[in-house]
Amino acid sequence: MTLETSLREQICTLARSLFDRGLTHGSTGNISARTPEGGLLVSPTGTSFGRLDPGRLSRFDPSGRHIDGDAPTKEMPLHSAFYETRSTAGAVVHLHSCHSVALSMMPDVDSDNFLPPLTPYGLMKLGRVKLLPFFLPGDPAMGEAVRGLAGKRTAVMLANHGPVVAGRDLEAACNAIEELEDTARLAMMTRGLMPRALTDAQVMEVVQKFDVEWEG
Repeated sequence: MTLETSLREQICTLARSLFDRGLTHGSTGNISARTPEGGLLVSPTGTSFGRLDPGRLSRFDPSGRHIDGDAPTKEMPLHSAFYETRSTAGAVVHLHSCHSVALSMMPDVDSDNFLPPLTPYGLMKLGRVKLLPFFLPGDPAMGEAVRGLAGKRTAVMLANHGPVVAGRDLEAACNAIEELEDTARLAMMTRGLMPRALTDAQVMEVVQKFDVEWEG
């Protein structure tokens, strides 16, 4: 099995896992990963995470030209923006996960630090998550908004839409986006109950101990 064949299989396996556990639904969400030679493999437009075909993934060469497979997701501007601004990005995942979308609709959410510091793990895997405004699906302006962050964030939340996370590889990106959704679920479960979040001092302890990217 070649490295690219293995990567194709991993994309479909992890996407199916996310789908089976209700983290995205229907034909929502998209996923991409760097190939060994520097190109991209991307989930095709209109496909379900539960039924991706390894042989039909969209394939791009290192210059960004679509060279094989089905037509790619309409959210390519999001993926491209992360790869262009974060040299460490090896994979990008975008979901329509329920609790994170619900939290994005709340009027008092901090747009510069979307997730409340309820556990150390959200901080460790995501750093600060930027809440971006609403864009029409597929709008290239989403990519421009990500580029405007100059590579300083590993994750963004699209208001009324869903999270997007870049990771060093597929497993890291999937683990991080699951942590984002889980933290959002905790935030919604405890909303209005005055939960004891981590203090500012505890947040900085986590940031320093685990070398978290913590752009101010």
